[in-house]
Amino acid sequence: MKGLTLFRRTTKSEGMIKLRFRLRDGRGVDLYHKSEIKADIKDLAKFEDDGELRPKVSIYNHELKEKIDREMSAIETAYIELCAKMDKSLITATLFEETICRHLHPENYIAVTKEETLLERYSRFIKEGYRDGTFAEKRVLQYNGLYNELKRYLTIRNQLNVLPKSFSADDLMELRLFLFEEYKYVAKYPALYSEIKERCVPSKERAQNTVAIKLRMLQAFYTELEDRDEIDVSPFRKLGKNRRKVVMKESYDAPVYLLQEEFLKVMNTDVPATLQEAKEAFLLQCAFGSRIDDFKSLNMDKVVVSTEGIPYLRYLPQKTLKSNEHKDEVEIPIMRYALDIIKKWQFNFPILKYVTGKSGYNVKIRKLLEYCQIDREVKVFDKDSSDNIYKPLYTMGSSKLCRKTHLDMLTKVQVNMYVSGHHKEGSSAVKHYSSLMLKDRFILMCAAYKQPIYKVDKQLNVIEE
Repeated sequence: MKGLTLFRRTTKSEGMIKLRFRLRDGRGVDLYHKSEIKADIKDLAKFEDDGELRPKVSIYNHELKEKIDREMSAIETAYIELCAKMDKSLITATLFEETICRHLHPENYIAVTKEETLLERYSRFIKEGYRDGTFAEKRVLQYNGLYNELKRYLTIRNQLNVLPKSFSADDLMELRLFLFEEYKYVAKYPALYSEIKERCVPSKERAQNTVAIKLRMLQAFYTELEDRDEIDVSPFRKLGKNRRKVVMKESYDAPVYLLQEEFLKVMNTDVPATLQEAKEAFLLQCAFGSRIDDFKSLNMDKVVVSTEGIPYLRYLPQKTLKSNEHKDEVEIPIMRYALDIIKKWQFNFPILKYVTGKSGYNVKIRKLLEYCQIDREVKVFDKDSSDNIYKPLYTMGSSKLCRKTHLDMLTKVQVNMYVSGHHKEGSSAVKHYSSLMLKDRFILMCAAYKQPIYKVDKQLNVIEE
């Protein structure tokens, strides 16, 4: 490297001195390094400033030459390393000296592996889970949501540096309480919530099921740490069997769905123009029973016509994509009314851009059902009163209602297989004979939804018979 020289400024003519080195690189760099090499001035006189032997010198201190070469090599390496990390004008004397010493004496700079904090290790758990196919994208979003809540909790508790092994069962119970009551901390710690979208800021107490699901995600993380022998025992095990059962308990109300006559009432009710798009999107989703993420991603490329002239949807469900080893597709026959809606909208429903929110798809579904007078009372457990309360069905409207309605209507059609009395419900013989082909399922779906059997050509034109 040009500019690296021995720096021998001394008034002595004999005796021992410690060697110094000088590195210059243009006008901006002039660095010095004081080594631990002691040299006799007479021996040093046989070397040029660049560390090479003077001409015609054959007798010299070989050990000194080796030391000079080693020192200069370390200086060059250190400087190249620093230039790769930063502008050379920012290299300080202290940083220069530390880097040289690390290259000269690596045994003194054995890297100490820093133990990951709870947040760091949990973040790596999420990234590796997605990389390895354990988590689908939607699941990653849920785990990231818990990461943010955990970070806020640890910030408030001044425990950001807590290690996974140090997070106790008591800490776990405190976190659980925080997840329930986080809305109480928003006003007290506004900085923690300033970057969160308004609709995501906690505004009321979370439900038991919501908190239980979040804790199950954290439990999965700790189970992996146990499996990898990174911790001796999970804090969840230290809760004790009974307390853990209470903490992780999930409870669900009886499923709410539209009965056949209620569904047909919605289909046959003329609604205002402001609800027409919501009505047709709702009816189409009920026809397929697709999860909302799958429903939003449908397009005309997913529509196929069988050799028998039956139109059907063919797609890969997103929720199970990672675990779907053979990438088996869902195939759903398209009923007559659904075909009309598809041909009209081509799956391009603007209302699906916002599913939640004050004017989103879910709100429009509730307004639609209310307009259609779908007001049958349904039972809901109220935690505050510890009793069941009854609400009009339209107040429970959402995209999830479509899937539940679809499944219930088809289940009731298939129960008819037992009506003859030849087999008991759940019979293995019925299961043996009930591996339904596309045509069979099409006929059953049309029966459930009171739709005509029909055929189409490859361009989805209905074939009149």
